[in-house]
Amino acid sequence: MNRRDLIKLGTIGSLNACSKPNHIGVNAPTDEYFNWRMATTWPPNFPGLGAGALNLKRYIEDASQGRIRIELYAANELVPPFEVFDAVSQGSIEMGHSGAYYWRGKAEAVQFFSSVPFGMNAHEVNAWIYYGGGLELWTEVYEPFGVIPFPAGNSGVQMGGWFNKRIDTIEDLIGLRMRLPGIGGEVLRRAGGVPVTLPGAELFTALSTGVLDATEWVGPYNDIAFGLHQAARYYYYPGWHEPGPIMECIINQSAYEDLPSDLQAIVRVACQAANLDMISEYNARNARSLSQLINNEDVEILSFPRDVLNQLEKLTHEVIEELIARDAQSAKVWSSYQGFMSQSKGWLRISEKSYLAI
Repeated sequence: MNRRDLIKLGTIGSLNACSKPNHIGVNAPTDEYFNWRMATTWPPNFPGLGAGALNLKRYIEDASQGRIRIELYAANELVPPFEVFDAVSQGSIEMGHSGAYYWRGKAEAVQFFSSVPFGMNAHEVNAWIYYGGGLELWTEVYEPFGVIPFPAGNSGVQMGGWFNKRIDTIEDLIGLRMRLPGIGGEVLRRAGGVPVTLPGAELFTALSTGVLDATEWVGPYNDIAFGLHQAARYYYYPGWHEPGPIMECIINQSAYEDLPSDLQAIVRVACQAANLDMISEYNARNARSLSQLINNEDVEILSFPRDVLNQLEKLTHEVIEELIARDAQSAKVWSSYQGFMSQSKGWLRISEKSYLAI
């Protein structure tokens, strides 16, 4: 690859920003071809999340001129949705596309690389990942598993979820069976609810048959695709549990290190391109889909009461404090995350927030 081509690839973002971790290889370019397999947590042909994985495949194949070929598998086509990490770690596949909080059983600190309740939004979390040390910490957490992570998508602030009853007080969450993964699920448990982790493809049936009382998924664009507006009436915002959820590309370390340096660069920059593309698509599609729901007389779009949000935020702090007290790795990641967020919010308050208030 010549310098001009590399510069063109880098227009999505600074190559230096995504080249900080010390796992970057130095193999010389070759004419060797690589056949990889990528499994995802998303249903086949699913808009947004599934499209993000497909775009990543295309970017890598096109930029490498076919020197990397990727077979893409949706959830359950090759491995179950919640076994993607193990498959990449064990080397049975080379790549995965998913969300880090599904692997909390491997290391609790991974949850900070998906989404933190009442945490940073997509713009902030990208800044932390690329320029605040987040990617280095993420790489460190995954290193014992032989897995290399890259951000490869973000849906932006999500909706609070679909409910079969109104939520007027925190007591309305007691006994509520809700699909809610990660730290948000632990907050729900602390509030008296029952968090459930289910893959997206099962949500409509679970909600419509009463297996679940409520579910969160993403936002109007994806929720309509699953028909969730036909399974519950009350649609709440904001998505306090996932203000800036990162979608990840995970790569088997040995497979990555086998690539020559120019192909490694292509993979890194393709992940940045997929990251930018997904948040752009969601901002466009959610706006259009929200209009559809607003005009649906069978749907009520409601804001969580301020008192409910305040109490959920208080419980979030309790859950995180207990987490970092028992897990040193989580404490290290949270220190970085919280420190960056405290600085970022000051800037957002006089920039984005003040502008939106005009």
